[in-house]
Amino acid sequence: MTFILLRFLLACLLLPCPWAPAGAESVSFPEPSSAVPGHPGVTYLDLAKLIIPDDGTPPIQMRDITGDDDGGSPPPTTSLSDAAVLTIKAGGKDRLAMLYDLGYSSDDAEGFAVLALYDLSGKPRLLDTANVAVDRSTSFREPGKISIAAGDDAIVTTSTHFNSNQGYVGTLLIMVRDDRFELIDTIYTFDENYCAYRRTQNLAFQTKGHSRPYAAIKVTVTDATAPSGESCEEAAPKAVSHDISVTYHWDKAKSRYVKDSDAFEKLSAENEKRF
Repeated sequence: MTFILLRFLLACLLLPCPWAPAGAESVSFPEPSSAVPGHPGVTYLDLAKLIIPDDGTPPIQMRDITGDDDGGSPPPTTSLSDAAVLTIKAGGKDRLAMLYDLGYSSDDAEGFAVLALYDLSGKPRLLDTANVAVDRSTSFREPGKISIAAGDDAIVTTSTHFNSNQGYVGTLLIMVRDDRFELIDTIYTFDENYCAYRRTQNLAFQTKGHSRPYAAIKVTVTDATAPSGESCEEAAPKAVSHDISVTYHWDKAKSRYVKDSDAFEKLSAENEKRF
């Protein structure tokens, strides 16, 4: 019996590694005046001041992560101290990622959100910053990070805005190499909520281990329509659901992630017709 059990366990170990769902990683929202762990004399507000000093010095310049423009400085704000915090691994080292959503003006379609990377191994150092806003409100998504190697995490952010019946979502998948943010892809989805039905496009992330130097990342959008059951003027559509998946593999020659299809671009184009 023991021999049979051992053979069974060995067979399981030899099976191809399945896709593993990305576990939700907790994002924290510390008080600005609270001390950074391991640095009793340093607060989270002190980390924010490395981006926008309070001594009259101009804010630092930073690039737009999508490459859509030349970047620039954060807009004047009084809310820089409010930040979401996420611990990550990058190049086998512990790093701190902080996301400052600085909001938007009435003249801008997009907001400004600073993603900052810090080294806390000694005296806190600001390593990199980028504007990651692709819509009005920006935050870390759940999961906020995805493990892509033993010592590396990818970061996931989301930008949104809503009107009475529609929700617009832009999700950014970002890796860190040489202590610098690099965009893997931007994924746009669209939700609708009407009297007769609700249509949602939800994302799920999976990774497959044992790839070197980085694991493959599979992103799936589940596009689902569900009738509300309410009495409405318009006819309710049938309940339908289908998945749209794209897998990102590390290309050693190009030294970046590449995707296996343009399915998300097609989805975005189809969604735009319903705006």
